[in-house]
Amino acid sequence: MLSLPKNFESFNDARKKSFMALYEAKQAGKKVVGTFCSYTPVELINAAGAISVGLCGKSEQGIAEAETRLPKTLCPLIKASYGMAMTDQCPYFYFSDGILAETTCDGKKKMYELMSLLKPVHVMNLPQGRDQAMAIESWTEEVKRAAKFLEGLFNVTITEDKLHDAIVYRNKVRKAIVDLYEVAKMKPSPVSGYEISTVAESADFHFTDDDLVAKIERTTREFKERIRNDGEGRPRVLITGCPNAGVRDKIIKRLEELGADYVCADNCAGPRTQKFMVDENSDPYRAIAERYLKINCSVMTPNTARFDDIKALIDEYQADGVIEIVLHGCHTFAVEAYTTMNIVQNDLGMPYMRLDTDFSQSDKGQIETRLGAFIEMMTAA
Repeated sequence: MLSLPKNFESFNDARKKSFMALYEAKQAGKKVVGTFCSYTPVELINAAGAISVGLCGKSEQGIAEAETRLPKTLCPLIKASYGMAMTDQCPYFYFSDGILAETTCDGKKKMYELMSLLKPVHVMNLPQGRDQAMAIESWTEEVKRAAKFLEGLFNVTITEDKLHDAIVYRNKVRKAIVDLYEVAKMKPSPVSGYEISTVAESADFHFTDDDLVAKIERTTREFKERIRNDGEGRPRVLITGCPNAGVRDKIIKRLEELGADYVCADNCAGPRTQKFMVDENSDPYRAIAERYLKINCSVMTPNTARFDDIKALIDEYQADGVIEIVLHGCHTFAVEAYTTMNIVQNDLGMPYMRLDTDFSQSDKGQIETRLGAFIEMMTAA
């Protein structure tokens, strides 16, 4: 029988609202699959008649509890995600029927072993490099294995027609999100990057019956029509590196409050990932595999295409500087940051700043000071 968690009354109003919204969706018969990464093929989830929800932790909540089972030195995103799950504080995990996971990093890979004690978890084995022998063949088989997991979980059959319909739909969603991000190409941008990214990332939590594509397109039109009186002369910043949802307020929001514009995200939720579409006219499993294997995440080796993307996005969004966010314990992005710095500073001659941080507020003042100095550097450049 469907019920709310025992600690429901202790949640704040926003969390209660999220729980009730998904509770009503589940009451209406909707099936839910939780995901953690942009490598997860959501087309499979939709073709199985379910909705996908993002499960990545975005605050300090749950971290203390997670550290009773996970190392304190682990990435805060992993700890927050697991901690919220194990304490029933995440509505999206609580109401998920299963989890479709992936081996993007060692920390998450091992965390999934513990998470599988809470929910059914299927882990897709991602190739460590797209150019290695049999990479596409291996990843295509992983896509097929994931489909079998979902078929068994929901007692359904994923037909090629259902999969094709899901591919077409998800391509439309991606196209709408890319168009939304591109509002920030306008100079000056008519709306803050904080607001644009908030709308874009909300697509991971769409479980109502209204048209998601139409909703995003409507918001994009509204943003383009806005008139912003304080946009002239503000330096434009591209933010790269780790997923930034858990540090949005102390970095992105504060950056814009101090006088700069966040115009582009070069990360797993930004336009460099959303731009890839699935071929609608070929074998659906291989087409899905090819699309997702194009994603330029730091877990891939070699990963030179990511730096090509950074240079292209700097040009397209007319950025004046680059900030790289490296979460504590994220070794792959920490190593790649050296290359990013050299490309931005030496090859392009632009201001670059690396921020190593976590989800706590302890470094908030230090970050604010560094952001202010970085804005002055861009203004003087």
